[in-house]
Amino acid sequence: MTWITQSLMAKRGVAQGEVRSTHRIDEAAQGKYHYVYGPYAEPVLHVQPGALLEVETHDAFEGLLETEACVPSEKLNFPFLNPQNGPVFVEGAEKGDCLAVYIHNIQPRGPQPCGTTALIPGFGGLVSTADTAMMHTDLPERVKKVVVDPVTGVQWTDNITLPYEPFIGTIGVAPEIEAISALVPDYYGGNMDLPDIGPGAIIYLPVQTNGAYLYLGDCHAAQGDGELCGVAIEHPTTTTIQVDLIKQTHLKNPRLENEHFYMSIGSARPMEDATRRAYRDLIRWMASDFGFTEEDAYLLLTQAGRVRLGNMVDPKYTMGASILKSIIKQHTR
Repeated sequence: MTWITQSLMAKRGVAQGEVRSTHRIDEAAQGKYHYVYGPYAEPVLHVQPGALLEVETHDAFEGLLETEACVPSEKLNFPFLNPQNGPVFVEGAEKGDCLAVYIHNIQPRGPQPCGTTALIPGFGGLVSTADTAMMHTDLPERVKKVVVDPVTGVQWTDNITLPYEPFIGTIGVAPEIEAISALVPDYYGGNMDLPDIGPGAIIYLPVQTNGAYLYLGDCHAAQGDGELCGVAIEHPTTTTIQVDLIKQTHLKNPRLENEHFYMSIGSARPMEDATRRAYRDLIRWMASDFGFTEEDAYLLLTQAGRVRLGNMVDPKYTMGASILKSIIKQHTR
């Protein structure tokens, strides 16, 4: 028995965590990629809960930074960045439900070196941006290409190899009426850049509209906490996910579980408010599902809570607040 059989997805999902159909969205089937999250695009696919999807994602630049000789400001057309697959229409999903997405696998695809990172004017955690206006000049533009191998890792230099630790940088559902840039994280998911959203994790997304309209893209081969310069190891992938539906959960934020912990995810500015949003939701989750009072959960998280920084570069910052399942089990046994 694996932990998945005991997950919230398996216990509460319409498909009970089972795979009931398989689908593929390659580049030809996707056609046009999307740069906003919203309910107005024509779904690329309709699926039932229990669908297993194999998806060909682009890198965050849709392949435009082909070599290290490229100049980002000459190649990229802001805000047409962060191309998204989808939307996928999930039959039976309604406002107030929760979409559960279990991430099976992320594999690099395309010719090597398929990994890209860069210094881009007006973008990053330690430079002047439109939101953090400063008088100093931009850093020099730069593109770095790297070989990404699931076995040997990310070949940063001849002497430095980083582990291949892939995750989905941007995943979410459509807001109810807005069309919001795929560069922005918020209550619906979006560009959270949270490394825990990787193989072996289930992310729970609050459905806002009929069909949910699931989008995903922007997969990373490696990233440090904060995505400091604004660009991780971006790479095109074949990503395999499993979709289930939990009825009438009324989530306010995305949530995540893996084998070891439960996590609530908050996105806001300033960073303290993102952290507050994540911790408050985790407290309420512990109270609603695991038998704590909110006061007891507040006290316990003060001693045992953990915080993960997703990004500190987007229009909103993302923080994940978590608690170990082993602690929860001590309370509920």
